[in-house]
Amino acid sequence: MLAISCFNPERSSRSLANCQGVQRRTMLRAGALGAFGLSMPSVQRLHAEAGTPDNGKSVILLWLDGGPSQLETYDPKPDAPSEYRGPWGDLQTNVPGINFSSMLPLHAKHADKMCVLRSVHHDTGDHFAAGHWMLTGRFGATAANKQSTSPSVGSCVAKLKPATQPGMPNYVGLPAAHAIYRYPGYMGSAYLGPGYDPFQVNMKQKYMSAVYKAPIQNPPFLESMSGEASRSNTRMSLLKSLDGIDRAIDQSGMMASMDGFQQKAVDMLLKGSARKAFDIDQESAATRDRYGRGPWGHYTLMARRMVESGVRFVTVDMPHWDTHSRIKVGMETRLPYLDMAVDGLMTDLAERNLLDDVLVVIMGEFGRTPRLNSGQAGIPIPGRDHWGSAMSVVMAGGGLRMGQAVGATSSKAEHPISSPQRPDDVLATIYHVLGIDYRHISFNDYSGRPVPMLDNGTPIAEVI
Repeated sequence: MLAISCFNPERSSRSLANCQGVQRRTMLRAGALGAFGLSMPSVQRLHAEAGTPDNGKSVILLWLDGGPSQLETYDPKPDAPSEYRGPWGDLQTNVPGINFSSMLPLHAKHADKMCVLRSVHHDTGDHFAAGHWMLTGRFGATAANKQSTSPSVGSCVAKLKPATQPGMPNYVGLPAAHAIYRYPGYMGSAYLGPGYDPFQVNMKQKYMSAVYKAPIQNPPFLESMSGEASRSNTRMSLLKSLDGIDRAIDQSGMMASMDGFQQKAVDMLLKGSARKAFDIDQESAATRDRYGRGPWGHYTLMARRMVESGVRFVTVDMPHWDTHSRIKVGMETRLPYLDMAVDGLMTDLAERNLLDDVLVVIMGEFGRTPRLNSGQAGIPIPGRDHWGSAMSVVMAGGGLRMGQAVGATSSKAEHPISSPQRPDDVLATIYHVLGIDYRHISFNDYSGRPVPMLDNGTPIAEVI
């Protein structure tokens, strides 16, 4: 098994002036080189040694933070008693035998390009434990100890698969990657180091509901990059003259690894390749309308722009699914926006011939209780509570076998009755799509002990 030693750079006491990386020495020490996708020679050697040739594929994760109900989305039970089936019926998709909630009519047009995993489970109702498990493939954090203990799937991908175009980040959070209010939390790099955390596009305007009405701000770094480009190049030239000194005294080898190719990547970033990719105003009004003008549609469209520009892993935050009460109102103010964003993305990927190259994953941390409750304190209107024994995960594209539902739950969506899948199976499938031989790769944890990427997990045979 190939063990990868992870350099833990000393944190600088000085903060970055902006997102351009103009304070180059500070950027290196903070590990930001990896965040901007500047391909290290060691990473290229890793691909050859680990048998993971680059297939150029990328992942878009639509993260439904809070945990959506399986019955109101991808596993409706129209024949169950009313206290289980909820306020809506089901809808026949374009694949015979696969029905979605009647609240997802646009999804139904794309079922032939999707695979619905209906039997995913981890059996915990703890938000923190469930989020950590789904995003890292391991049980780790809990409500009592929220600290992440393992790197996320996005960070592992960022470590092993540099962006396909220089000057772009490997891993992007739109507007900011998080899980259960923690930024980046279980979306983060843990012991891989901060260089493999997601590039957070806008931490000032984040965690936006589907019905958020205020104008969506442009990424703050766009203004910095535009206003200081010439000054940044001057600073880069000055810092370059200091590099000889740094290279002579740097014992970590980080400075020495900054070769000409990497310098070119920094130059491309400063000259506008990233600025252009993040500028959603370049999209037509018709395309933006297709996705929806709210934050969920806006950032799903930006995710498509990211993978087209070479980013390997993109997370789109779609929060507020913790519907302990008012499930009817709650779903009516979420599902149509999810439906439109997914329709826009699937249509766009198909029209651009990107479906085989981009894997779309839709999931949250768990499902919801099959039986409706009587509401919560002060809100006596039915909803659903936490449920880790059955949840649905959607995969689309990526070259997988689509147009099918894998696994099944009981007649009331209580637990799997066929083909049960675990979170590490979901992640193993993602790694398989990207050509990552996770079985033969380990990373050194904080103590220097090699830890496998996954302890268990097998790519889901039905979709391969």
